[in-house]
Amino acid sequence: MSLKVLVIPEDPVNNGFILQPLVKRMLAECGRPKAKVTILGRPRPQGYDHAKVLLRTQLFEEFGFMDLFLFLPDGDGKDRSAEFQALEKEAERRGVRLLCCAAIQEVETWLLAGHGGRLERRWQDVRSDVSVKENVFASFLARYGNSKAPGEGRDLLMAKTLRGYGSLLRRCPELAELERRIRETLG
Repeated sequence: MSLKVLVIPEDPVNNGFILQPLVKRMLAECGRPKAKVTILGRPRPQGYDHAKVLLRTQLFEEFGFMDLFLFLPDGDGKDRSAEFQALEKEAERRGVRLLCCAAIQEVETWLLAGHGGRLERRWQDVRSDVSVKENVFASFLARYGNSKAPGEGRDLLMAKTLRGYGSLLRRCPELAELERRIRETLG
């Protein structure tokens, strides 16, 4: 029986193309290469607050058969740790294994981490930009993505990032921490 993982993004349409390959790779690194990763599409989260409401009001019951929930929203310059602890404790009380990890600053930063040579800004500046999606990622995607492909080529760009998985974890330590927590949770 393979591990079933539900990934809850803020925006499944675009973030799903980044998160699906990322989570699959992370689970493979954790010894679960056959894990089934589902990006929540229905009900469709529409932003951070809506995703939190869905978790509390629908997802724990409707997807309780999943082995692990991963809530992977944007950080947006905020410390969400207290909210994440509360969500994880609530999930545990309801018999669900939930791990939360905010991207610093936005999920698109995780993709950009593998393309340092193509970025026109220093990595520290990219990483700290609260509006990295608009200020860096949009022009990067227009230049290196594929406007005719699903997700505009996000999946292919993420595949390149994942070829340097160790570097990704060093550049985005929140992902290294998430991998550690997944390993701990799965035993």
